[in-house]
Amino acid sequence: MAAAAPAQATLWASPQECAAPRVVVRPGTPEIFVNKAIDNSRLVKVADPRRRREMAVFGVTLALLFAMVMMYGWQHFSSIEYGYKIEQVKNQCDQLVEANRTLKLEQASLRDPSRIDAMARDMGMQAPQAGQVQRLDSDGLANPGSDVMARMSTVSVISAP
Repeated sequence: MAAAAPAQATLWASPQECAAPRVVVRPGTPEIFVNKAIDNSRLVKVADPRRRREMAVFGVTLALLFAMVMMYGWQHFSSIEYGYKIEQVKNQCDQLVEANRTLKLEQASLRDPSRIDAMARDMGMQAPQAGQVQRLDSDGLANPGSDVMARMSTVSVISAP
């Protein structure tokens, strides 16, 4: 029983023991920084021709690889750009075809003889009398675009008073 008594005494600390300052111990060694001047003026770099040749070959290989990648990228992006341009021209062509169709419909509606007749009557014009209209005949022409020989029809002479 005597061994149990000291163990109980350590469980409870006295107020003087609680007020004692604690010392913090950090693990490891403390770091000390020392500024040390190093003189490298007597060191001379030895040229290694094999290493220099390897670096030159590596640089040229890297430059060729870069050039090939850039050429591929340039071709790829230019083909994409040309695709967009082709699509834009196709859309413009479709718009022009639609505008042409609209204009042909408008031309056909404006050439309608009944419309022209109605507009002429609204302006106060009258239908032509018999003999007033002279039609240009094309019955002697085999091809409308061929040359035509001039001919003279009946001529009336009017004398001056």
